[in-house]
Amino acid sequence: MRDFSRPGRSPVYAANAAVATSHPLSTLAAIEVLRSGGNAVDAGIAAVAVQGVVDPLMTGIGGDCFALYAPNGAAAPIALNGSGRSPAAAHDAWFLERGITLTPTSPHSVTVPGAVAAWAKLLEDHGTRSLGELLQPAIRYAEEGYPVQPRVALDWSRSVARVAGDPASAAAFLIDGTAPGVGTIMRHPTLAATLRRIAEAGPRGFYEGPVAEDIVARLRALGGLHTLDDFAAAAPEIVTPVTTRYRGYDVYECPPSGQGLAVLMMLNVLSHDDIAALSELDRVHLLAEACKQAYHHRDALFADPVLNRVPVEHLLSEAWRASAHGAIDMARAQEPVIWPELTHTDTVYLSIVDRDGNALSLINSIFQGFGSGITAPASGVLLHNRGLSFRIDPGHPNTIGPRKRPMHTIIPGMLMRDGETVAPFGVMGGHYQAMGHVELLTGIIDRGLDVQEALDAPRSFAYGGGIEMEPGFSDGVAAGLQARGHRIIPASGPIGGGQIIWIDRQRGVLAAGSDPRKDGSALGY
Repeated sequence: MRDFSRPGRSPVYAANAAVATSHPLSTLAAIEVLRSGGNAVDAGIAAVAVQGVVDPLMTGIGGDCFALYAPNGAAAPIALNGSGRSPAAAHDAWFLERGITLTPTSPHSVTVPGAVAAWAKLLEDHGTRSLGELLQPAIRYAEEGYPVQPRVALDWSRSVARVAGDPASAAAFLIDGTAPGVGTIMRHPTLAATLRRIAEAGPRGFYEGPVAEDIVARLRALGGLHTLDDFAAAAPEIVTPVTTRYRGYDVYECPPSGQGLAVLMMLNVLSHDDIAALSELDRVHLLAEACKQAYHHRDALFADPVLNRVPVEHLLSEAWRASAHGAIDMARAQEPVIWPELTHTDTVYLSIVDRDGNALSLINSIFQGFGSGITAPASGVLLHNRGLSFRIDPGHPNTIGPRKRPMHTIIPGMLMRDGETVAPFGVMGGHYQAMGHVELLTGIIDRGLDVQEALDAPRSFAYGGGIEMEPGFSDGVAAGLQARGHRIIPASGPIGGGQIIWIDRQRGVLAAGSDPRKDGSALGY
């Protein structure tokens, strides 16, 4: 239990249903749907649609979506890949011939947004309410306005340059060329009209007709290869989740093209260590070394599995685990290696558990802050830049290609045990997300932290040539890591953000946590 004489948050306990999101208006929208009889999927769609309006630099209908849904009584969750594909004309040779690279604000970084189709698919298969009904709160905020929350305002102020150069984006998201301050009321009437069109026509209102025409025209005017046929062909995919056993729990992730497989690889590496018995220095070092091994393989091998074989079975094998663990030296930082040598040719997350025990783990993103910075002027759709994750390298599995999904960083998670759902969970934060899942789960399962304590705990991330570290670690940890050969990078701001709802079946309650690094909250009833 936390020290109540110090600042902090407590977990939220509820007997019926619970919600945890990174924005208070999103949490409120979800809890209102649940209290009025809607299920977890209904509440999730209402919440994420609201957040696409009130936290526009993180998510929206111009982005992508992944989800894990565990109906009560199901032995395993259902996985949905709602990410978009590149244009049919996007051959890597085309880019090489012209010397074109993928940059954050390029139209070539924009893949067909998959979120709206994913929301509709989830509702069609598992919801009880219409998309039109569930979009109403988002429409209301877009039309009538919403107050900018503190963390949103901070991120907004850091992303002004991304939208300043695009006339439609600047008009929608800046006030006299500057970001809105905390508490400023913002409205997006053009986006509201597009949401109304989707509410009336369903996903066709986005992928066909005036909205799609507006988006395609804007991208092609900037040199993009997108066509109306590319938008009309958009479709989410039900996929088989990947899983591993950790300390008696079954951890489920969406398979590639997402990076969830890296979570399972790291947990497998850690499974033979007594995390609870390690010193803080040893724990951070071990996590860093496991992270480097998994991410090195991720960057080399993860791609769209429809077009490239990802060696999932090998990467989850005991042979790979033993090799990766054997490469770790607890006294020295090591360079990661691919074993065996194989030949190869910004975001919001929410957790919901409803009164019937159905659990939803959903994540929606436009990738970097304000995505590509490109807004289609007539529809108000801000477009993501997820295609930035592609490479232009004909020998690499994640090279850009026709109608191809890029390797994705956004990943929902689901924890189960003995065939029952234990917790929908997720951690935002770009590339950090896989490491974030591992830090969250080991905090709860190994270190005995409650859900809120595990979210509150200081974070580290060994990617990009050093260990990025938040404040809050014990004195001497950073120096000890440096002595082992790590380069320490003080975090320039909070690392990620997360939510989790733990189902305590023995006591008949739900324990929900929401990350203090964001504006959000957990609520239940």
